[in-house]
This record gives sequence, C-alpha cells and structure tokens, in this order.
Amino acid sequence: MVACGLRPFFLLAVILLFLSSLPLLLYHNLVIQMAHVQQYPAPASQRNLSILLWHWPFGRSYSLSGNKCLEMYGIGHCFLTDDKSAYPTADVVVFHHQELSNAASALPMHLPRPMAQGWVWLSMEPPVNNANVKRLNGVFNWTMSYRRDADVTIPYGETIPGAGMQGFQSSLKRSCFASWVVSKSKPNQTRVDVYQSLQKYIPIQVYGKWKKKPLPDDRLLPTISKCLFYLSFENSEAKDYISEKLWRNAFQSGTIPVVLGPSRPTYEEVAPPHSFIHVADFKSVVELAAYLNHVAADKQAYEEYFKWHKTHRIKTYTDWRERLCQICLKYPISLNLNQLASQSKNRRLARPLGCCPAPLRGSIHIRGASRPPSIQRPSAHPGTTEEQKGKDTVKTVVKNT
Repeated sequence: MVACGLRPFFLLAVILLFLSSLPLLLYHNLVIQMAHVQQYPAPASQRNLSILLWHWPFGRSYSLSGNKCLEMYGIGHCFLTDDKSAYPTADVVVFHHQELSNAASALPMHLPRPMAQGWVWLSMEPPVNNANVKRLNGVFNWTMSYRRDADVTIPYGETIPGAGMQGFQSSLKRSCFASWVVSKSKPNQTRVDVYQSLQKYIPIQVYGKWKKKPLPDDRLLPTISKCLFYLSFENSEAKDYISEKLWRNAFQSGTIPVVLGPSRPTYEEVAPPHSFIHVADFKSVVELAAYLNHVAADKQAYEEYFKWHKTHRIKTYTDWRERLCQICLKYPISLNLNQLASQSKNRRLARPLGCCPAPLRGSIHIRGASRPPSIQRPSAHPGTTEEQKGKDTVKTVVKNT
C-alpha cells in the first residue's frame, strides 16, 4: 500500500528531472549544429564571392583594384583578385588553358585544396587549338567557354533587342569591295582554300601577319569600314565558335560579313536577322562571287542586310574582367557545399570540353567532387545533320571552283 502511494510522486520526480535537463539538451544540440555549420563559408548571398584568376590570359593584365564587378558592370557580391596568396580563402579559382598548355603556368597541385573551392577551366579557343587537354581530365569543377553548353558561357558577342548604331547609313560608295584580316594560316585550311578560289573572281584586300600587312587596332575598324564585305572566316569550323571576326570586325565596322564557321542555323540563333552571307549556302565559289557582285550592284539588295540596325544592336565582350564577373551570376546562391565532396566521386569525362569536336555530355571534375547540382546548364547541342551538311557543302564549294 505504501509503495502504491509513492508511485505518483516518483513519476512526478522523473517528469521534473526531464524538464529541468531539456534546456541543457537543446543547448548541446545547438552547439553541435553550429560547430558543423562553421566548417563552411556563409551563403554567397550574404558575402562577396571571391574569384582568384591564377594567371592572366596571354599575359595581358588589367587593374583589379576596388570592386570592379560592381563599379563597371553592376554585378554585386563579386570580388576579383589575381593575388595568389588569396588561394586558401578563394571560392573559385580560374585557370586559362593557354598558359597551362605551354607551361607558362602550372596548377597548384602541391597546395592543399579547400573542400568548398571550385576550379574553373577557361578557354576561348576552338578544340583544335586546345592542346594537352586530356591530362587535365578529372581536375576541374566547371568549364568556362564560348560554348553554349559550358557551365559558364562567355560569347565573343551577342545580339540585343533595341536600336543599333545611331544614325547608321549603309552605302555602296566604298573604295574596297572585300577585305580579310588574318594572322596565320595552315596548309589545306578550309578558309584559305575558299579565299584562294574566291580572290580569282572578286577583289579582296588582305591584312595581317599572313600577308605581312599588319593592321593596328586603332586602324582596324576604319579600314574594314571602307569595304562592302568582310570575310569573317573562322580558323576552325567548330561547334558554337563564332569569334570577334563577326562581332567586332564585321558588325562594328558596318560591312556585310561573309561567314565561314559553324552551320547557318548556329549563326541564325545568335546573329541579327538577315545580317550575314554564309559560304555554305552556295554550290561553288563562282556562285558565291556572282551573288556578292549582285548585292554590290543592287542598292536595295545591299541595304536589306542592314535593316537589323533598326531593331537590334551588338554587344561585344573583350574585357576579361567582365567575363570573370559572369561567374558570380552563375554561381549558386544557396550552394550545398557538402555535395562537393560526397556526390559523384568517380564521375569523369573521357573527352572534356575543348579537347575535341564531340559534344559535351558533362563537365570536367576533380576527384572526389561533383558540379553543384544547383548550377543549371543548358542542354548540350550535339552536332546535327544540318551542321555536318554545312561542312560538306563548304568542301563542295571549293571543289567546284
């Protein structure tokens, strides 16, 4: 009877003991959580994202003093540096391929790599010009390139809605029929073959190191602007590779570009409407030359190629700082850093972006790391039948000369 009488007091004592220890348990749990969180940086939305450029592309450096991304491009929470001492705390480290391939610089493989740090492989060159890429497989987190299926796409230029050059007037009264600026060539290169055939039928003024007629930057656009047409011939018919030869040399000089590079559909996706003449549209160089002569003699036909100025304008990207700032626009605001070390540990590519013409099916990865899932990459654009058809047509154009 006494034991039964004490049972309610015993239960009450247990409850009071539990309630008195509850704050201590909650505090202990909170300490554990805080200790775990402090292993990682704060979310990117609450701090500056630090981007370290390991070496300047082609040795041409720019000032990084102040907050260039915000001051020059209106991109906040984005800090650029080329100070290698910032490596241990950098969120992102960018490596330009050219300096890695010619041994002008080396990867810091001897340094401990922070778990939450991402490495970016950067190249604006087509695959044929990216040497020694296979040895880099399994090293990088993200790719940065002109390719539209890169993790960070940085084109040479883009078309933007809105009126173009103020007061632009097309004119047939020019002293030059066509021009081409080329620094070097290779035997049996398609663009050289097309030029050699085309110059038999139309006058073409060639500038650059190839013909030992250098053209300084301050004379480039004024010289090209005297011509009716400009040969925007790429050094490689690579996927998505449309360089400054179109965006700056042709469009900004006010000439009609005659393009040789990716397929017509690729150009149509990025260039202003009815703004270029594609070599692959013609069965032979003779037919191409005849069409150019027709356009040059017909004012209405010539002006059709400049109507886009009323509805579109061109933006070019030439400053490496602007390109680097684009990383902050792509970087996930709420990145789950745990997944950098826990997912896809063995996911690697046999052919990374830039090593070959094959379409990209993933990105270059470091061992034990994966691309953050919150970065949204466009779907790959595999080489289409249409693109291959365009390349075959160009070969036929030269053959039928």
